[in-house]
Amino acid sequence: MDRRAFLLGAGALGAAGVTAGGFWQWQQMATEVRYPGRELGHVLRDLKTLPPATRRRDTEVLILGSGIAGLTAAWQLHKAGLKDVLMVAGPELFGNAAAGTFSTSGETLHYPTGAHYLPLPSMESGHVRELLFDLGIILRNPYSERPYYDERYLLHAPGERVLYGSSWEDGYEPLAQLSSNALAERERFFALIDELTAQRGADGRRVFVVPVEMSSRDPAWTALDQRPFDVWLDDNHFRSESLRWYLDYCCRDDYGRRPAEVSAWAGLHYFCARAGLAENAGRGAVLTWPEGLGALARGLYERAGLEGRLERGCAAAVTAGPAGVEALCVDLAGTELRSFAIRAKRVIVATPLFVAARIVPELAALGFDARRDMPRYAPWLVSNFLMNAFPEERAGAALAWDNVIYQEPGLGYVVSTHEAIRQSRPNHTVFSAYEALADLEPDAARQWLEAATPAALLERAARGLRRAYGWKLAPCVERVEISVRGHAMATPGPGFLSTPGRIALQESNGPILFAHSDLSGLSVFEEAAWWGYRAARKIIA
Repeated sequence: MDRRAFLLGAGALGAAGVTAGGFWQWQQMATEVRYPGRELGHVLRDLKTLPPATRRRDTEVLILGSGIAGLTAAWQLHKAGLKDVLMVAGPELFGNAAAGTFSTSGETLHYPTGAHYLPLPSMESGHVRELLFDLGIILRNPYSERPYYDERYLLHAPGERVLYGSSWEDGYEPLAQLSSNALAERERFFALIDELTAQRGADGRRVFVVPVEMSSRDPAWTALDQRPFDVWLDDNHFRSESLRWYLDYCCRDDYGRRPAEVSAWAGLHYFCARAGLAENAGRGAVLTWPEGLGALARGLYERAGLEGRLERGCAAAVTAGPAGVEALCVDLAGTELRSFAIRAKRVIVATPLFVAARIVPELAALGFDARRDMPRYAPWLVSNFLMNAFPEERAGAALAWDNVIYQEPGLGYVVSTHEAIRQSRPNHTVFSAYEALADLEPDAARQWLEAATPAALLERAARGLRRAYGWKLAPCVERVEISVRGHAMATPGPGFLSTPGRIALQESNGPILFAHSDLSGLSVFEEAAWWGYRAARKIIA
């Protein structure tokens, strides 16, 4: 952990174009920078030989990774009565669904350090509905067209707003500022989205579905995957600056990159696949918690009976033999590298593919060629600002759960206390700012993140907030925690649907199974849960 103080002064405020009667206010922000998995990952990368195991354990099923895929697998196995299960946590407990807490003035505030919301699952996402019903989030009719959800977890208004110029507007697009031509183009785009949402291929399946595996395989529609989303937009004469900005924002939000680097199929899937409805919520509603998807991860962990069955550390080598599968695992105790071995009948590798390729020698024999099949990974910054007061708002729409700045490289910020229904505004809150570093090539972005000082990271993380609040931001910030995620998500580039190695791992059913959203090529909760669910069902069968 790097702990520094960031001096927010004339340079930073000047970059935001803010003055206060010619007087520059200086304010220190205590900043903690987290690099989940970096230290242990670099030790393993540089290690010439692995240390021998100092202890051993045996189990029927071993799950490597405690993200949503691994947790879903554990929950399903436990639900089916299979209790002899061990999990190795990986570099960070709960992975991209991790969360944190701030304690201040007798209050404990929860916040996400990864993903922060879940769209209502559609009919095809029965595995997610089953999960939400088990966790008490769906209260009745989980498999009907319109389940009834616990009101505490449905996002309540105001849900989102956008800063355009000097004022806020409701929604993600500054509709009041758009020309008639721009509004007409937007209307044409979303009319087409409505058509494509209901569209079915020659095989009778909906063209765009979550999970991706259930989508139509009609070549007339999968051909969309062969070109970038921005080319498809050009071909269909969608050129409005405001619409193109919004679509760029959506691609960065879900895929970490811009439309030029995203498959047209994936770009349309973002809008067309999630058609979930609810008895007690409108179309397009989402579920959220102060700690984001950490709430679901914690619920799955508790339901899976993993207490006392979770090992710290990471797998370094996974080998199958006549006696089963053995995983050599390592953990850091201070600067000391410790190793242990776990032998199992079946192993679920619930890690990203770039990790699986390093720890599973059999990957090539299963049909996965890392040079051909490895996705590109987009890096992210997730920055949590502990606020000791709410900064004064500009004119326009009121503070919302999701707050986006038009044409800003970042993805805006989420207010963690927005969902805590109470009679009056709390004294403290957390603003969670998100950014995919899409202005840099992924490798260049990782190099920058590796070398950047805490002050430089905070300078980037705070840009959107400074644009929103100017000099009024700094006095309200008590401290900041930044999570650097160098390989946060796989980007579904053109051709991702037909990647042979990914398809081969989806179909594998030997002693080593694979479960991660990378198998879909989309880094979203529903896909991760799907592959964990599928791996568990193979074992149960």
